[in-house]
Amino acid sequence: MGDMAILRVVLDTNVLVAASRSQLGASFALLQALRNLQFKALVSVPLMLEYEAVLKRPEHLAPGGRTLTMTDAFLDALSLCVEPVHLHYLWRPQLRDPADEMVLETALNGRAELLVTLNVRDFAAASHFRLPVATPGEFLRNLQEERI
Repeated sequence: MGDMAILRVVLDTNVLVAASRSQLGASFALLQALRNLQFKALVSVPLMLEYEAVLKRPEHLAPGGRTLTMTDAFLDALSLCVEPVHLHYLWRPQLRDPADEMVLETALNGRAELLVTLNVRDFAAASHFRLPVATPGEFLRNLQEERI
């Protein structure tokens, strides 16, 4: 990547869920890219708590064969790879789903350059703040193109 600045990104919870369910998709590949410092993930306390609550739901543990202990270990490792964001401003309500508000607020407060989600339409209001929204696949392709 040379002198290129590291992109500041917020990952929606559904990206982590998809990564936990399958190692074959773009969401899992993005977590590998995060570990390899190809981008900087931004996380607020409410968003990290959301990650934990959702990843520990039985319907999300079973498909990946994960346990609560494995999930805690993953979240501990994730916390070492992220930049904490303090929420100084709340922008609610902007979105239809209140659970998505903390994702958008983390992105705006952290001056993210991209929000990555599997539900791009749910974040249409991000355009009011000139915040691009992409799917994991789109973001992964962009990361791979930069490395060429």
